[in-house]
This record gives sequence, C-alpha cells and structure tokens, in this order.
Amino acid sequence: MAQNKNALLRYRTIDRCLRNTGRRWTLQDLVDACSDALYEYEGKPDPVSVRTVQLDLQMMRSDRLGYEAPIEVYERKYYRYSDPEYSISNRPLSQHDIDVLNRTIDMLRRFDEFDRFHEMAEVVNRLQDKVASAQRRRPIVDFERNPNLKGLEYLNPLYDCIAARQTVCIDYRSFNARQPHPFLIFPYLLKEYRNRWFLFGSRADDMKIFNLALDRIVDFHVCPEIPYKDNPDFGEDYFDDIIGVTKHRGLEKATVRVFADNTQASYILTKPLHRSQRLIGKERPDGSMIFEIDVVINPELITLLLGFGNGIRILSPRSLADQLRKIHKKSLEND
Repeated sequence: MAQNKNALLRYRTIDRCLRNTGRRWTLQDLVDACSDALYEYEGKPDPVSVRTVQLDLQMMRSDRLGYEAPIEVYERKYYRYSDPEYSISNRPLSQHDIDVLNRTIDMLRRFDEFDRFHEMAEVVNRLQDKVASAQRRRPIVDFERNPNLKGLEYLNPLYDCIAARQTVCIDYRSFNARQPHPFLIFPYLLKEYRNRWFLFGSRADDMKIFNLALDRIVDFHVCPEIPYKDNPDFGEDYFDDIIGVTKHRGLEKATVRVFADNTQASYILTKPLHRSQRLIGKERPDGSMIFEIDVVINPELITLLLGFGNGIRILSPRSLADQLRKIHKKSLEND
C-alpha cells in the first residue's frame, strides 16, 4: 500500500482514539493502535515506530493538511483533544476548498448531456448544498452541446457494454437506407465529434473497424452467446492521423501542404488543423504562411478546409486540390 494511504489510515486511527474519551491514551497506546490498524488492513505485521506517530501528531496539529487538530498532552503522559467535539472528519471547509468545489461542480454540470452523468445529478446537487452554494450564478465554463440530439439514450447502455466487453447487435439505419440493417459489433469506444456521438468497434464477421453514429441507431441488444474480441489495429494511436471519425482502407494518407493568406494564417497558426501541423519556413511579408499536416484525406478534413473559403489554397497533394476545386465549382453552378 502506498505510503500516503498508510499515513491517512494512521491519522484516522489516531483521530478515532482521541475521540474515545473513555480511555486515556499514551503515545505507546497510539503506536499500538496504528500498528493494529495497518495489520488489519494489509494482513501482515508492519509495526509503526514511535517516531512515525510523533510526526503524525505534529502533522495533524499543523495546517499543512487543513486539520489544525487541538491535540494536547495532559499529566505529561496522555493525549487528547482539547475540544471533545473535534474530529478530522468534521473539520470545516476553507474558502479555498469551497471555491475549488464550486468550479468542479460547474464543470460537472456541463456533462449532463451524457446519460451516465444523469445518475450524478442528485450527488452534484447535494455536494453543492454542502459547500453552501445555494446562490444562483452564471456558469463560468460552457461546453458546446446539443441536448436535442437523437441517440443520447444509447450512451449509457453502450458504455456499459464496452466496459463489460460484451458483443452487441445493432439495428442501424444510415441516411440513405430505407430500412435498418443489423450489425454484429465488438464495441471499443464512444467518441464525440462536433456534437455527434459515434460508436467505434469491429464487425464480428470480418473484424473490420468502423463507426456508427448514435443518432442513426434504431435499437440494439447484447449478444452474450458470442465471445467478445479485441482488434489489435484499434490502439491508442488509431486517431493520430485523422481529423474527425472517418478512417478506412480506401482513404489515402498524405502530407497536405496548405497556403494560408493573411486573413487565415494567424488563425491556423494558433488553432492547428491537426496535431501534426508544422509551419514551413517563416511568415511572409504579406502575413501569409504555408503549413503541412500528415493526415488521412477524409470527408471531415475536406469540410474543415472548405470552411476557410478563399483564404487558403491546397498546394499538395494535387488530388485533394482537385476535390476542393470541383466542390467550389459545383457550388457556383448551384447559384
């Protein structure tokens, strides 16, 4: 057991002893009580030294842990609390503690879109009451979210299936399909992208990795009779070379070189297109810059680049530049 956990157990043991006013506690009594508590917890003898308990008493008296315990010695031999009502578990929160808890509560409330956090709502409310935050105030942090998004009811049960390593059968209707199609899936991950949730997993028939948008799921059920399988291709680095969620064998990975004029260069410099982004050369006198990223060319990348309008130009690969040119041309024809 970690040393800090040992110390916490000793503090609680000393606190329990000193709150028992029906007995007089010597230093050796406290040492024996701490040794017994550690033996009961760990199941092996590990005697606590007198010096350790003396340092514990000193730490509890100080404000380093926020205890400031009123421990006194009487008759030059026995230890007790000068305040019989004191306990380290009942110490009041400092203003700093309250401020930290209030900020944490604000952050927790931003996640109420996730079904699993609905279970925490009552806990968060009680916590807020505990830290005397009954007053209403505007939130300081606000995450982008869409509470009306379909499919959120599947977040919690799918989360549980992933945690329990359970195979699932999902009835899924894509945007172009008239009827739902069943997929037998080994689920691995729930991922949010631009206010939509996606389930990543492998198809049971060919172990192909793909994703399903939760708002297109019609229904699903667990298939305990089909053993769950991991896919070694779905590792921690799976998303390293993509923007968004789309990645399959038919997509090309390339080094994309982007010219950005002075209206977009600073924006791209401070908010990179991708984690691999690098500045090629230096900023030009007119404020323009050239960037490179190493990514899979997927629909999310194209959508991102289109958002910069005529403020950027794709220098390479030529295939990506041609795709964007065709999209812009078609947009003009639709006017």
